[in-house]
Amino acid sequence: MSSPQQPKRRQFFKIATAGTAAAAGGGLPMMFIPNAALAEQVLGSSAFATLTKVARDIFPHDRFEDALYANAVGVYADQAKADAGIKQLLLDGVAKVDADARAQFGAAYADVANESDRVQVLKAMADLRHPFFMKLRGDLVVSLYNQPAVWAKLGYQGSSAEYGGYINRGFNDQNWMGEAPNA
Repeated sequence: MSSPQQPKRRQFFKIATAGTAAAAGGGLPMMFIPNAALAEQVLGSSAFATLTKVARDIFPHDRFEDALYANAVGVYADQAKADAGIKQLLLDGVAKVDADARAQFGAAYADVANESDRVQVLKAMADLRHPFFMKLRGDLVVSLYNQPAVWAKLGYQGSSAEYGGYINRGFNDQNWMGEAPNA
């Protein structure tokens, strides 16, 4: 059985930029258009760095560079600028993870070297359904995984509706998990 034809280079770039074009054209809610530089300016470098580390710890992928997580945190630029309550929630949350990390491990959250130690801090917040953690988890799942650069790393080829759907394009062409065992 032959596998579906892989998209050509031009098609790949067309597909990969479709999400960016939709965002720029208003196809995505404004709260999910990242602006990492502005978020760093609005929240402060230290808080931004901590949020980026928290993002990586909530959604860990060894293959993702930090810039992808910074872009994901960038969604808070306009939110924090427009809503003082959200900005305060984020800054208070950063202060809390820093205080909890200092109490348990003697360093600010972003300076704790061991990932499993940092995750302990986050699990305690998750268990309490802390508003800071719940906001980050809910927003970051969209802002991280809605980046075309992330799609490429995960083997997602982008939208297929304009090509007849996934049954005709990419339904069974993953190669990152290896071969499925025979049943």
